[in-house]
Amino acid sequence: MSAPIVLLSLISAALSSNVLDLTASTFDEVVNGDKNVFVEFYAPWCGHCKALAPEYEIVADAYAKESNVAIAKVDCTIEKDIASRFGVTGYPTLKFFKKGKTEPEAYSSGRTADDIVSFINRESGSRGFIKKAASTVVQLDSSNFDSIALNANNDVLVEFYAPWCGHCKKLTPIYEEVGKTFKSDKNCVVAKVDADSEKELGSRFGVSGFPTIKFFSKDNKEGEAYNGGRGEEDFTKYLNEKCGLKRVSGGGLAGDAGRIEALDVLAAKFMGAEEKAAVMEETVVASADMEKEAQYYHKVMKKVIEKGDDFINTETSRLSRMLEGSMSDEKKDQFTVRLNVLGAFASSADDHTEL
Repeated sequence: MSAPIVLLSLISAALSSNVLDLTASTFDEVVNGDKNVFVEFYAPWCGHCKALAPEYEIVADAYAKESNVAIAKVDCTIEKDIASRFGVTGYPTLKFFKKGKTEPEAYSSGRTADDIVSFINRESGSRGFIKKAASTVVQLDSSNFDSIALNANNDVLVEFYAPWCGHCKKLTPIYEEVGKTFKSDKNCVVAKVDADSEKELGSRFGVSGFPTIKFFSKDNKEGEAYNGGRGEEDFTKYLNEKCGLKRVSGGGLAGDAGRIEALDVLAAKFMGAEEKAAVMEETVVASADMEKEAQYYHKVMKKVIEKGDDFINTETSRLSRMLEGSMSDEKKDQFTVRLNVLGAFASSADDHTEL
C-alpha cells in the first residue's frame, strides 16, 4: 500500500481528528523520511497523556494544511513492538522524525500546543499556526506597560505569569472570563504580562513566583498585591469595589447599577403624589451634583406627567425588546441602567392602588 493511500485511510478513520493513529502496519509507511513527523507514544490510561490530548489536537490542527508535517500518535499498550523499537519506557514519550531521517530525536520541551508548534516550526521550517479566539485580556510588555498600567486614568489588574507555570494555565480560562466581564469598561483593565519573557518588568515589580497578581489603581502605581481568591466571582467582586463598578459575570450590569438611593426615595414619593410636578422639582435640586443617571429620574418623571403612570410599563417593555436585539456594549449598558431606574418607579407604583 502506498504512503498516500495509507494517509488517506488514516484520516478517513478519524474524521474528527487531525492526529494520525499509527499502527504496526502503517508506521513505517508514514515515518519514511518523506516528511517531518511528530509522534506521541502514549497509553490510554496515562493521566499525563490525557492532559496532553487537547493540546495535541491543537497541534495537529495547526498543520492540517501542511503537506510537509504530520502529527501522529502510537498506542503503546497495543503496539508494544513499536514502543520497544524506539526505547519507550514512560508515557507520554514525544519524538520528532525530521524529514530525510527515520531515526528520531527526543522532544523534552514544554507540553503546551504553543511549545510544540514552536519546536516543529523551528525544526521543519514550516509555518504551523494555532488559531486562537480573540482575548479580552490585554497583553502587556515593555512597549505598552507604562502607557496602560501606569496611566493615571486607568485601574489595571495585572497577572504576571509564565507560559510553563501549571497554576497560570489553570487560571487562564478564569482570567479570560474576568476580562470578558470588564471589557466594556475602558478604564478598568484586565491585563497580563509574560514575566518569563519580560524579565525586566517582573524584576521591576518584585515578581518572584507565578502567577503574581497586582492591582495598579489610578492613585497607586506601585502595584498593590492581590491576595484574594482565584475564582471568577472573587476577581469580579474585587474589581467592582476597586473600580466603582457593578458588573456581573459575562459583562452585564447588576440590577442596582445606575440606581441612586436618595432618588429612589423621591421616585416612590412621586408615584404616590397628587402634585407630581412639585416632587419633580425636588428631584432637580437633589440631583444637581449627581451623575447623568440622575437626569434620567427627572426625565421619567416628566414623561409620567405628560403621558400618565402607564409610561413606566410601556417604556420598560420597549427597552426590554430593544435589549434583545443587536447593539453595542455601550448601548446595552445605557438601556440596562434605564431599565434599572424604571424599576424604582415600577416597584413604587405597585404599592399604590391608583395603578
